[in-house]
Amino acid sequence: MKPEILVGAPEELAAAFVKRLEREAAEAIARRGRFALALTGGSSATALLPRFVSARVDWLRTDLFWSDERAVAISDSASNYGLARRLWLDLAGVPAANVHRLRGEMADLGAAADAAEREMEECLGERPRLDVLWLGVGEDGHVASLFPGHALLAERRRFVAALTDSPKPPAGRLTLTLATIAAARQVVFMALGAAKAAAVGAALGGSNASLPLALALGAARQSWFLLDPGAASELPLELSGR
Repeated sequence: MKPEILVGAPEELAAAFVKRLEREAAEAIARRGRFALALTGGSSATALLPRFVSARVDWLRTDLFWSDERAVAISDSASNYGLARRLWLDLAGVPAANVHRLRGEMADLGAAADAAEREMEECLGERPRLDVLWLGVGEDGHVASLFPGHALLAERRRFVAALTDSPKPPAGRLTLTLATIAAARQVVFMALGAAKAAAVGAALGGSNASLPLALALGAARQSWFLLDPGAASELPLELSGR
């Protein structure tokens, strides 16, 4: 399915994302009684998570997951869960039982991935299907902790995996896989800044099919791109609206 693309200032993107999130949550809860959302980290999370505090989402009936996590302590500034807790979770009073985080602080990352996958399956079923999977985009075209040329790009059985050789520090990470992306009902890609433009343009224009972003886009059932003008500056003309 052709992706939706929204280009705008970060404030506009944040407002549109929250509005979509409210709608998707209400529909999922009406149909199945629960809403399942996976969060990103980095600049995208920093820009949007404060908006979640006032979002009209029933967090009591929402299960939260993360697209990836670094092998750091929760108190570390690089922790994606720690960022969410500071900017949103504590302020909104999200129930701890609804928070299914990736435990990057565990010494055995393989065991942490196994535990996270079991928890996801117990919550969402044998083939876990997230309602909304939110992914940031790296300058090199990575999504979650799936990096260009990495062996994990070929993983299709596992829904959560560990890596100890990330090209971007820290080397140790936990990540959702392309199998999880393919199962999600909707994938939201967010990119801010001109440094992301080449990767976004290549993935959407089809000029580099091996990029993790391109593979994730190809796997997604339904996708939506949120781009600021910098990140959208190398979009193909037929997609740019120019």
